[in-house]
Amino acid sequence: MSDKPVSEMSFEEAMRELESVVSKLETGNVPLEDSIKFYERGAALKDHCQKKLAEAEEKVAAITLDKDGKPTGTAPVDPQ
Repeated sequence: MSDKPVSEMSFEEAMRELESVVSKLETGNVPLEDSIKFYERGAALKDHCQKKLAEAEEKVAAITLDKDGKPTGTAPVDPQ
């Protein structure tokens, strides 16, 4: 488990650590106190990843076209 604060992690860093935490918990060979710490860290990592994905989704834009099919700019993607 990294000592780096979750809030300072990139999406990729957080996902790698989350995968590591899940793997350790799945083995069942972790003492109870450590399991609780891993679970808490994993929950924070999951929330961070969801936040990063939501931020990225807001930045994604669709190309808008005019009546002739030529690009005219971009518009936010409807998250629905």
